[in-house]
Amino acid sequence: MRYAPEHKQATRERILAAAESLFRKEGFAGASVERVMRAAGLTVGGFYAHFASKDSLLAESVRAFFQHQHARWLGGLEELRGAEFLSHFVRRYLNRHNRDDLDEGCILPSVLSDVTRGTPEAQEALGQGVEMLAAELGARVPGGEGVTERQRALATVALLFGAMTLARATKATPLSDEILEAARAFLLAGAAPPEKKGH
Repeated sequence: MRYAPEHKQATRERILAAAESLFRKEGFAGASVERVMRAAGLTVGGFYAHFASKDSLLAESVRAFFQHQHARWLGGLEELRGAEFLSHFVRRYLNRHNRDDLDEGCILPSVLSDVTRGTPEAQEALGQGVEMLAAELGARVPGGEGVTERQRALATVALLFGAMTLARATKATPLSDEILEAARAFLLAGAAPPEKKGH
């Protein structure tokens, strides 16, 4: 029986959603192909009609994550610039809910080390996602003294993902909240426009 292309795409998205959820909770090692397909309500044999390998699934999951998160991170902020934009954006990401919610929170702290050891395909997917986010930030937040817009944007993305990874890794300790607060304070302190000198 032949399925319509829309059916194949819908099935692929079900697999990606199941994989993303398992990657968040169990990491790459804990999300076997069998467990992913079971979570998607599908048989294991159908996996390879959609993905060449589990490594390919990781790459596609990272790519899909950035595409889905775009509206969540940036929706409603289109008209904002500078410190106002950065304040909303940073607070949307660096918060306890994103740290604690393994169903909907950021996937990256759970898989960054796997991407580091992973295939060029996975690393390219991560790089493309970071590039997309940095381009959005660079267009909205100015550089500073000795720092270009792109440098500031890349440093912001690195601090966001790095701080969230550390906050999750230390969640059982008071340090976790402190890391989130410190990263927020650091990023937002640098966002305020310089004071104008008196005339």
